[in-house]
Amino acid sequence: MRRSGLAGVLLVAACLAAGPAAAGRDCSVPLADWQPREALQRKLEAEGWTVVTIRSDDGCYKVLATNAQGARLKAKYDPATLERVRRQHEDEDD
Repeated sequence: MRRSGLAGVLLVAACLAAGPAAAGRDCSVPLADWQPREALQRKLEAEGWTVVTIRSDDGCYKVLATNAQGARLKAKYDPATLERVRRQHEDEDD
């Protein structure tokens, strides 16, 4: 009985520790506040990107695109603001 209690405590602790890290990767915008994919596509095309796909992933828009030089873009965007969602290690480099 003691082992199962300890296992439960460890499982809860592991879930709590992983929660904040996972939350930072996901967008948490209510669906009613999402802008249409076409708006994000227009924004990216105005910046010189050719959009290959836009799909929803973890509550964000996930974009695959290329520019005129052939550089590839693979990024997530906030569906309400259409701003790029930075990964934690990208923020450290800025």
